[in-house]
Amino acid sequence: QIISAEHGLDGSGVYNGSSDLQLERMNVYFNEASGNKYVPRAVLVDLEPGTMDAVRAGPFGQLFRPDNFVFGQSG
Repeated sequence: QIISAEHGLDGSGVYNGSSDLQLERMNVYFNEASGNKYVPRAVLVDLEPGTMDAVRAGPFGQLFRPDNFVFGQSG
């Protein structure tokens, strides 16, 4: 959340900032996706899906690509 705010992004990955410097350094943490949205350059890994579900349900859960969630199956 903090890094998104520092770069002028809202919870859906849309840029709402006002500084050219924010856009210049955007590619350090984010990749530009279709529709002028930005997604984090991250792969989230855990042994069970519950943690990933909590991230998806959070305020910035829509920011991540679904295929960047890697988790095991608890059984």
